[in-house]
This record gives sequence, structure tokens and C-alpha cells, in this order.
Amino acid sequence: MKSLATLSLGLAAAAMTALAASAPTVQSIPLKDIDGKSTSLKAYKGKVVLVVNVASKCGLTPQYDALEAVHTKYSAKGFTVVGFPCNDFGSQEPGTADEIKTFCSTKYNVTFPLMEKLHVKGAEQHPLYTALTGPGSAFPGDIEWNFGKFLVGRDGTVLKRFKPQTKPDAPEVVEAIEAALKAK
Repeated sequence: MKSLATLSLGLAAAAMTALAASAPTVQSIPLKDIDGKSTSLKAYKGKVVLVVNVASKCGLTPQYDALEAVHTKYSAKGFTVVGFPCNDFGSQEPGTADEIKTFCSTKYNVTFPLMEKLHVKGAEQHPLYTALTGPGSAFPGDIEWNFGKFLVGRDGTVLKRFKPQTKPDAPEVVEAIEAALKAK
């Protein structure tokens, strides 16, 4: 006959396993696209995704060119960039959704998906960024500036985090994208 302590430990382990299996991934967090339509990263399930907080009036804004280039290069292999406009740093994304779309398409020929402007830090931090940067995340710590990048695997697992200054076509980013695309 099993002891009560052994049964309790077994039940606790089973409960933890069930909780972990049902824990939400970054794919399940509700979002709105740049046009205000409800969506989530689940729309990209099965793809490798580079999540980037973007801004149009930042010294790093020229990274849009490299973001579009890696998006174009790897999209047929199951990769996408998803841009999240953010005005949390120096008010560098003051525009409306229409202004942001126009800027991105006319200045940088952006074809990758853009989401509704959100907060990546502070009291109004969006739940996506709480999941990406919070104490229980794979890469905890505040977003430092515009163009912080998170590589998310096909299953919604956050694989890598890159600093804002790291260009989207830097060798370490490209290697991580290629490795994630090879993983099934």
C-alpha cells in the first residue's frame, strides 16, 4: 500500500504536468492587427516568427530594410516577421495606424504583418510582452529600446532574444532563424 506522502507527491506531480500542458503560449495571447482586427500569433502557428517592437522615428528605424529582407528571404520556408509599433521610447512612434502603415509601405516597402500599437513596458505593458520579458519567461528583463527582437519557434516556444542594436540580418540572427526553420 502506498503511503499518503507518496500519493500526495504523485498527485502534485500530475497536477503540475497538467498545468504545464495547459499553460498558455505566446501564440494564445489575444492581439489586434494594424487594422484593429482580432488575431494572435496562433495565426502563424507552424511558422518561425521574429517578433519586433518597431518605431518610425528612431535611429534604428532603418532596420526595417533588413527586417523586410529576412522576411522575404525566408517566408517561403515558413518564416515571418511580425512588427509591433510602440511609442514607449522617446515618443518615436507617434503615428496613427494609417500613418504607420503608410510610412512602412512607402518608405520601406514592408510586406510583413504589423500589429496594433502597444506598450512593451510599464503599467500598460501588453500581455504578450509580459510573457516575453516577465520573470517566468525564457529571456526575462525589460525591453531596452525600439527594435528588440524575439525569435519564436513553430510551436510558440521563445527561442532567442536579440538586443535592439542587433541587426535583423546579423549572422547570429540569421543562424538562429535557419536553425529554427530546420527544426520540426
